[in-house]
Amino acid sequence: QVALVESGGGLVQAGASLRLSCAASGRTVNNYSVGWFRQAPGKEREFVAGISRSDYVKLYGDSVKGRFTISRDNAENTVDLQMNSLKPEDTAVYYCAAAPLPFPYSEGRKYNYWGQGTQVTVSS
Repeated sequence: QVALVESGGGLVQAGASLRLSCAASGRTVNNYSVGWFRQAPGKEREFVAGISRSDYVKLYGDSVKGRFTISRDNAENTVDLQMNSLKPEDTAVYYCAAAPLPFPYSEGRKYNYWGQGTQVTVSS
């Protein structure tokens, strides 16, 4: 079993960058495919990005392609989400999730373990 904790959220202006980190404990994060999701008030949870166990496969939601990058830091046992050119519509609580699968999925139901989330607010 793995426990996940997100960090790095905050309040920024449009056009700025943030780097979110998903720290794993209990097991090494490279045993899992990891996804980042977000949920804004009144909206459904949205897939943001995912990375496979091997790092070979990376998936992105259409709304973040070209702006966000997912990566692993095996030395730190984290999966990070670099967010550039932030927009007000990126405002949401961001969650990381882990699945004992070789490849990431955009469906949240595929993931067994979830963090508590970190708030990202982008002002216009």
